[in-house]
Amino acid sequence: MAKSNNAYIKKQKELQRKKKREEKLERKNERKKNSAGGSLENMMAYVDENGNITSTPPEKKQQDS
Repeated sequence: MAKSNNAYIKKQKELQRKKKREEKLERKNERKKNSAGGSLENMMAYVDENGNITSTPPEKKQQDS
C-alpha cells in the first residue's frame, strides 16, 4: 500500500514542478515582451561639466589650435 501512495506523491510533485517551470517561462516571456529595450544607447548615462548625470551626450567642443 505504501508503494502506490509513494508513486502518487512522486507524480504530484512532478506535476507541480512542471507547472512551476511553465509559469516561470510565461513570466520570462511577458517580461521580454514588455521590456523597454536593452540597447546600449538606452542604458548609457553621461556626466556633464557640473557633475550631474544626464541621458543626453555632451556637445562636442572644438579646440582652437
